[in-house]
Amino acid sequence: MTTEGKLEKVMIRVFKDQNFSEKESSISPNPFPLPVNPESYSRSLRITNNMDQGIGNEGTNPNFVAARPEELRLEFIFDGTDTIQGYSYLKQPVKQQLKHFIDAVYNMNGTIHRPNFLQIQWGQFVFSGTLSNLDLNYTLFEANGDPLRVKVNATFISYVAPKERTAKEGKTSPDLTHVRQTKAGDRLDLMTYNIYKDSKFFLQVGKANNLTSIRKLATGKEIVFPPIDKTQEA
Repeated sequence: MTTEGKLEKVMIRVFKDQNFSEKESSISPNPFPLPVNPESYSRSLRITNNMDQGIGNEGTNPNFVAARPEELRLEFIFDGTDTIQGYSYLKQPVKQQLKHFIDAVYNMNGTIHRPNFLQIQWGQFVFSGTLSNLDLNYTLFEANGDPLRVKVNATFISYVAPKERTAKEGKTSPDLTHVRQTKAGDRLDLMTYNIYKDSKFFLQVGKANNLTSIRKLATGKEIVFPPIDKTQEA
């Protein structure tokens, strides 16, 4: 990827908070570029379904369970052979280059008691997450055994802060708990219908909220609509 003829490097920003707002000062430079851009990157998006089948039933009717966090895979190298044009990553031996990378993405951060949070950017593509897997393949060596080239295969798993995840999901399924605040003129049967697409469960909702009256709702009252047991009679 280029911008006005200049090569756009893959940049990794290192944070110590889940909101990706506070950069980790012990990593320098931060952000830091990958020494060689990968030829490509791959993304994995998967959904988990429940494939259980009842006794005597033929075939399956997959039930959605969850959307699994997205994964990003990058393959690149750290090199010390001076044979790659434009390669000048930190101007350090390969083992020091690798240590810098591992400190940033893998090692435990003593302040937060876990590895760092990461933001990986390549041009307009931005991925926020944490490392999930790191494979290192040492291929060339100096006479003393120090590595001259290391092939890196890194997998990162998406991470979204809880507040942001809740806002993005905007869940409206009747299998989840919902809370609504009443407005003037609200009726429990209509509110129940809006949640469950069936008003007959309003008695269960009233019971769950310990309502003394289901005909007149006080304005500004919070009503909890729990996951409904549809096997019960309303």
